[in-house]
Amino acid sequence: MTRDVRILLVGEAQVGKTSLILSLVGEEFPEEVPPRAEEITIPAAVTPEQVPTHIVDYSEAEQSDEELRAEIRKADVVCVVYDVSEEGAMEKVRSKWLPLVNGGTETGPRPPVILVGNKSDLRPGGSLESVLPIMSQFPEIETCVECSAKTLRNVSELFFYAQKAVLHPTAPLYDPEAKQLRPACVQALTRIFWLLDQDLDQALSDEELNAFQKSCFGHRLAPQALEDVKSVVCKNTACGVRDDGLTLEGEAGFLFLNALFVQRGRHETTWTILRRFGYSDSLELTADYLFPPLHVPPGCSTELSYLGQQFVQRVFEQHDQDQDGALSPEELQSLFRVFPADPWGPELWHRVRTKAGRLPLHGYLCQWTLVAYLDVQLCLSHLGYLGYPTLCEQDSQAQAITVTRERRLDQEKGQTQRSVLMCRVMGAQGVGKSAFLQAFLGRSLEHQDTGASSGGPPYAISTVQVNGQEKYLILCEVGVDSQLDATCDVACLMFDSSDPQSFVHCASLYKRHYMDSQTPCLFVSAKADLPEGAAPPGLAPLEFCRRHRLPAPAPFSCAGPTEPSTAVFTRLATMATFPHLVHADLYPPPSRLWRTLGLVSAAVAAILGLLLCRALGKSR
Repeated sequence: MTRDVRILLVGEAQVGKTSLILSLVGEEFPEEVPPRAEEITIPAAVTPEQVPTHIVDYSEAEQSDEELRAEIRKADVVCVVYDVSEEGAMEKVRSKWLPLVNGGTETGPRPPVILVGNKSDLRPGGSLESVLPIMSQFPEIETCVECSAKTLRNVSELFFYAQKAVLHPTAPLYDPEAKQLRPACVQALTRIFWLLDQDLDQALSDEELNAFQKSCFGHRLAPQALEDVKSVVCKNTACGVRDDGLTLEGEAGFLFLNALFVQRGRHETTWTILRRFGYSDSLELTADYLFPPLHVPPGCSTELSYLGQQFVQRVFEQHDQDQDGALSPEELQSLFRVFPADPWGPELWHRVRTKAGRLPLHGYLCQWTLVAYLDVQLCLSHLGYLGYPTLCEQDSQAQAITVTRERRLDQEKGQTQRSVLMCRVMGAQGVGKSAFLQAFLGRSLEHQDTGASSGGPPYAISTVQVNGQEKYLILCEVGVDSQLDATCDVACLMFDSSDPQSFVHCASLYKRHYMDSQTPCLFVSAKADLPEGAAPPGLAPLEFCRRHRLPAPAPFSCAGPTEPSTAVFTRLATMATFPHLVHADLYPPPSRLWRTLGLVSAAVAAILGLLLCRALGKSR
């Protein structure tokens, strides 16, 4: 909403512009009227709409045409004042002042206009009949007010309507010629209806209407008031109410009710609804609504908070109409209809686990987790389109996001409490990185989409268990020609066990990017089902890992009809969670270690016993 309102009064000399301003401020007609009033600022606390209001006077005798045009450009609303007792006043308004205010353009943004017929005390009756043709010709005219600065009739109402024209403009909502809501308004209200219709039955029940009423206006409707609303709709539309619920069909029901608000001069009601759901005066979702402030320091990551997880899961359950635990393409389309376009795109089906062309809850939560981690601003906008702030009664979507502590602190403390871990998968071309990502999603080599695996999406996300805790692991495939971002929780360096040269590439990557870092690294020997090739002298994978105090290479294969083993993925997640335990397998296993310590202890005890016996013998 506009933070303040600038009202400009224009018109012929001696029509009473200055008198109107002074009568408003002094609450009485001034005995002496200057040629022009100085700009007046009325504090927010004393205005009906609770916004600071600036009132600007115009004097043809004191200001040039250029100064007038400059004031018009700065004005939020222009009051064109005319003398109702003067013959030909309306013709001057039509031919001179209205073209001047709108700049002579037929299209483009124009400030709203209030026609002000002053000196009504000098003319009995009204002159509104002569105004109606002009209002039809100039759609920027919000309303017409007849008033008297001398008797104070409608003076305060004039400035109230001027404020209202800025804060709750009619033009974006309603087409007076067609006598219907404009398409952009229909589109916005339709999205709001879909968000309110929680049971997806295409009608708003009393419970849904009351939740909407409380969210937008702060209180519930009495049962009789609800019946009155539905009664008005039923009398005017054939299909506005169905099964005792308010529908959306055509121009009926919910849309008809809002059109009625505008027609009866209560368009602030419709604007309250629109702004509660994030819409601007141009009926687009505002940047402040879609992208609320969220500070993410360097080295930190972003995840869905408990509130965020609850919300997106509730949305899933709402649209899983057949309650089979997965969203069909039709159910996904129903979920996505509140977005301007499909927010996830076709790559979704290659990034998460799916089930027979449907998106199960696990894959759905993984996709939300991936978006929150990779692009938190995009995630905030997605939550905004789904109505998170309004439906959850939160200030913004920022409450749905958790910002983790710095990765550096995790490494210093030897473990992380992050729920989402990033693993970069790198290696020479053809070693099987894409197949590795798809295997993480449970797809063996013969069940993978070859088109997707050869040039497909660089991410895959699923969950693994680490010491009894569920962690989301993101695998990011790094292309050979890609500029490497070494920042991650664990690095996976893949080589083809049948191609020794591919290990040379891996070893080079490790030395350039990870040898001096604290990031845990795991070499993975892909295509372990093939015969192992002979390594170049001094670069045997096992010997290289021992020399650099790295875990032994982990063999991996996704060939065969069965679902690939998850052991290597669990190991990567464990290394990311507990980086200080990476070298544990380089030392003797616990059973052997304790056996060695036992033998040493026994030997020490025997020696001490012998020395004690000798000492006692000498003392005797």
